[in-house]
This record gives sequence, C-alpha cells and structure tokens, in this order.
Amino acid sequence: MEIISIGVIAALMVIFSLPGAVGVDGNQITAKNLLEGFGNPALITIMALLVVGQGIFQTGAIDGPTKALVSSYGKRPFLTLLTTFLAVFATSALTNNTPVVIMFLPIMSAIASRMKTSPSKLMMPLSFVSILAGMTTLIGTSTNLLAADAYNRIEDTQLGFFAQTPMGIILAGVGMVYILLFSRFLLPDRGTFAEELVPTGKQFVAQIEVTGDHFLVGKSPVAGMFPDLKHMTVRMIQRGERAILPPFDDVQLRAGDLVIVAATRKSLTDLLASRPGMLQQIWQGADDSDDVDSNAPQLSLVEAVIAPGSRMAGRTVELLGFRRLTSSVVLGIQRRSRMIRAKLGQIRLEAGDTLLLCGPTDAFQNLRTSRDIILLEWSQSEIPITARGQAARIIAISMVIVAALNLTSILIASVAAAVAMILFQCVNTRQASRALDLRIFLVIAAALAMGTALEMTGAATLIAQLVVGVAEPYGELAILSAIFLSVAVLTNILSNAATAVLFAPVALEAAHAANADPLPYVLAVIYAANCSFASPIAYQTNMLVMAPGHYRFTDFIKFGGPLIVVIWLAFTALAPWRFGL
Repeated sequence: MEIISIGVIAALMVIFSLPGAVGVDGNQITAKNLLEGFGNPALITIMALLVVGQGIFQTGAIDGPTKALVSSYGKRPFLTLLTTFLAVFATSALTNNTPVVIMFLPIMSAIASRMKTSPSKLMMPLSFVSILAGMTTLIGTSTNLLAADAYNRIEDTQLGFFAQTPMGIILAGVGMVYILLFSRFLLPDRGTFAEELVPTGKQFVAQIEVTGDHFLVGKSPVAGMFPDLKHMTVRMIQRGERAILPPFDDVQLRAGDLVIVAATRKSLTDLLASRPGMLQQIWQGADDSDDVDSNAPQLSLVEAVIAPGSRMAGRTVELLGFRRLTSSVVLGIQRRSRMIRAKLGQIRLEAGDTLLLCGPTDAFQNLRTSRDIILLEWSQSEIPITARGQAARIIAISMVIVAALNLTSILIASVAAAVAMILFQCVNTRQASRALDLRIFLVIAAALAMGTALEMTGAATLIAQLVVGVAEPYGELAILSAIFLSVAVLTNILSNAATAVLFAPVALEAAHAANADPLPYVLAVIYAANCSFASPIAYQTNMLVMAPGHYRFTDFIKFGGPLIVVIWLAFTALAPWRFGL
C-alpha cells in the first residue's frame, strides 16, 4: 500500500507536468497543489489521535474497568457481555478504535472461554461495534475528519463535533440489533487452537526484595495470602539466615526480607506495571519509590529456555553474573519437574528451565545468536506503566471536552493531547513514533492528492452531475441514497479514508447541482464510508480480529454484507425525518 500510494502521487505529478494537463479553470495543477495533503490539518489530527490512543494503550488506562467486567461474568453473564460491548462503543466513539479493539481482544477471548463458545462468535462483533461507534462523533474515525475537512474547505463551514451524532446513534443502534440477532446464525463456529502461544497458567518462581520504603513493609497475610500480591502464592520468606515457610502465622514483613513467590507472567507484569518504582529497583538497584527515572530505557519481558549442553547449566544466576553477560535480569524461573523454595540467585539452572527475563529490546536482540540460551522471541512484550493511566485518562477526556465545547479546534486539541502524553511519560518518543503509522499517512496523503486532482480538473463535478442526472427524477432522497450506497460499496474495495477523501467533494458538488443543503450529503459520505464490514482489508480492526476469530475472507462478506444493506435501508428511511426532505 505504501508503494502504491507513493506511485499514485508520483504519477499525478508527472501527468500534470505535461503540456495541456491543466485544471478546469485553465490554471496549472502544480506539485505544490498535489503535495498539500501531507500538511492537511485532518491528516495531522489523525496522526495526533494515534499517539493519544497509543498513550491510552501503553498505560492500560481502561484496564481497571475491563478487568471488572470479566470478573463479573460469573454473576451476570448476559449483562456483562452487553456492558462490554457498550464500553467498546463508548470508548471507540471518543478515541481511535484500533487500540480499543487491541485492549478488548483478550477480554472477549476470556468471555468466550467462560461462555464455552468459539471466539469467532464475538471477535467480528467487537470490530463492527467499534466501527459503528465511529459514526457518532467527529473524532470517531479518520474518515469523519477527512470528510469534515473537505466540507470546511469547499463550503467554508466547520462540521460540529456532534453534528453526526443523532442519526449516527440510530444507525449504530440498528447495526447493533442486527449483530445481536444474526451473529449466532451467520458467524462461523470454529474451534480455538489447542494451546495459546503464551500459556497463562505457567508459574514462575520470582523474588521480591523488601526495601526501606517498599509497599510491603508492615504487611501481614490474611488467611495465608498477602492481599497486596494479587494472584501470587508466597512460597518462602527469607529473613537473614532464617527461612520462613507457610503458613505465615503472625508474620509481618520487614525491610530486608526476600519474598519468594510463585506467579504467572501476567501477574508479575501487572505488579511491575502498577509500580514503576519497583521495576526501577529491579533494573537499576534503586529504592522502591514512585519517582521514576525518565531516562531509563523502555523495558520488556521475554521468555528464554536453557539449551541442552548450555554452559549455564549447573550454575546459579548470581555465579553467572547474568546481568553482566546478557544486559538483562532474571525475574523468574520456571521448572516443570518440581516446586522450588530458594532464593532466586541461589537456584542452580538446569537444561530446559524457562527464564523470565527483563531488559531493553537491544539486549534481547544480542541474545538471538547465543548457544547457551534459546530466546522465545514470540513471547516478547513491553511492560506497560499503568501508574500513568490516570494521567492518560485525564489528557484524553480533556481533549474530548475541549473539542466538544468548541473551545478550540480538534486539530489543536489533539496535537496538544499528543504532546501531553509524551511530556507526562504516558508514552516515550519511540512508542509515539511507532504509533505514527506510515501506511495510514501515505494512503491518506495519496487520496488527498487524488481528491485535489478530481476537484481541480472538474472530474468531481462531472461525476456529481452524472449521479444527480440519474437520481434527480426520483427526488433528493434518491440522490442521497444513491451516494450512500455507492460510497458504502467502494469503502470495502478501497479503504474508508480514501473513499471519504474522493467522494466528499463529489457529494458536495451533487448538493450544488441539486440546489440542496450540503450538510446531508457530507453526512451521507461519513456514514457510508464507515460501513467497512464486508472485507477484512476495509478497516484495520477487521484485520486485528481475523486471526483470533479464525475468520476467512468470505465470513466478512456473509455477515458484513447484509449489515451494509440494513444500514443503507435505515439511512434511506430516516433521512427525510433527520434532514427535512
């Protein structure tokens, strides 16, 4: 897609450099005209919103509510499922929906497991609900911003933050009713893989050092379990030369204690993410405080296996000087043969032991060629800093409020929010730059160049006159309905962003040709361009759910195709009421 986008821009510049290739007004269409899309305010807004979404994702800003949803499934299964989809809808309406879908994928998998059903029954509805939510606000999807930019450029009128909300909510409601009624019949029921790539039940032996200002100082067990160490089993407390074994009656933790726990990788990740000071203590040997070194590298977790014949076998982690050898630290050790009760540094490694390593990405790249340790690269994941979750929530909500109240433009609000995400360390510069998807940037810029060519050559006017000429005998409603259906079909062949950029000028020209109010026409393009249901390549969230749901291309046509028809019919029926036709 990147190569095609660059090729389109290059081809347009070559074509309009030829003699006689001029605009409808006789003026030359210059390279400057075609390249203006790279600085388009809507494109910059989209890029800024991607950074904001990355900040929400990296900090786990909505992890708390989502975990509460999963835990409530046993008591109120139907209500929990309904609330989960409503949470996806509400969040996707106010932020980029790609990170929202990423965050809800494991939740839907967990709910599917509890329901004893295939994830294929829930994954496509997850994507579709997030897309339907994008219809309801200006920042719901990039499509809306691009169409609104064309409306502002051609009509010199800004589209309000909630201009599309009334009908958008009704159309989304119609779509969600369709999903509720027909998902059980039209979606496949395919079994899941026998095992997940990262087994969630694998227990690692880990060690927590209680320092002077540690959060565990003074804590006592309740019924043998420490409430602050959620989903962890304390196997031993090393106090000086004395080893305290369960049950831990009347034990109160002190500074200097070593707490040996058995925990899953997820439990350890959640603990480190919620307490960045503890992560810094492990990596840098500093005290466990909330003051985090902003210059510290972004740390990741990865699993590695001690290879047969490894020189590490028979040696302890302390004796090896593991940090010096690998530039990473051992967080935990997993051994299938027996339960271990010993200080982490004193466990003698054996071939087949699985180590949970913590370190910067560069350190793991250097381990790829090691013959002593086998790096399981597929298990690598960054540790989110959930202590910044509150800051990320405040930034995102402030952005929405400022834009919704028209205190400033969505461009300024989104760029300011993106900068705030970096300043408040919700994302680092590397994560922010990674969020700026080059494919999206080039595809939209190429679509804007094509849109410019359509406008300046008069092709948009020609297409609009053709549409109006065919549908005008049947009234303005027929024109709107024809535009909606054309855009809805093409958005599944091209992409929603490209379709919105190309057809917003056409729709506005059709409004001029019919002497009608242009607002219904640009809204028709917005609603239709968001109907990316019949193809996995039509929208990125469809691609995200394809593998977890075990879908085929035809599954999207079978379930998403009728949904497009239903929303088209609903729009045609509601347009006279909404727009006074």
